[in-house]
Amino acid sequence: MSAERPQLNETLGRKRQDFREWRGQRPFWGGLLTLLAGAPIMYIPYANLTIGSLTVRMATTAGAGSLIIGVLLVVLGLTMWFQPVSRVFAGVAAILLSLVSLVVSNFGAFLIGFLLGLIGGALGVSWAPGKPAQGEDGSDEPDRVVGPVVATNPAPAVGGPGLGNGLDNLSGTSPTNGRNGRHRAG
Repeated sequence: MSAERPQLNETLGRKRQDFREWRGQRPFWGGLLTLLAGAPIMYIPYANLTIGSLTVRMATTAGAGSLIIGVLLVVLGLTMWFQPVSRVFAGVAAILLSLVSLVVSNFGAFLIGFLLGLIGGALGVSWAPGKPAQGEDGSDEPDRVVGPVVATNPAPAVGGPGLGNGLDNLSGTSPTNGRNGRHRAG
């Protein structure tokens, strides 16, 4: 039994580390809050509250609208998790749907779903991909990459003159006289 115990701890530790890396590569908390915002917005308009023998029904004429808003918030939360590239769209859409839920779904499911959706959408919009972790020896080579890597300083294009990037003066010039057909003002 003692031989199996360290193996179980190593397996659980590895799964926890894998989840931590997965969570670091996406707006996890924004997606979770947006996902949780959909639940009260979907549930409360269809709920029955029983106090003794008195049944209070929260239903409104916009029950279908509440259901649609709640389902869309859940889908947007999942989108933030599994498509982190579209996090800005999902965050803005979650904020807008949360604002609409104030009118449609019992004040945004009594402000619970509204606030969760608003904060989750804001976290989704504000999340940025991680930077590579530095190596243990202090070199520029990372040991592992935390989050998607985005090229902030792309390498210059390889090629000759006339690339059209404005860095050379030969863009669109005539091979005979070296001019581009425009007249100088002066």
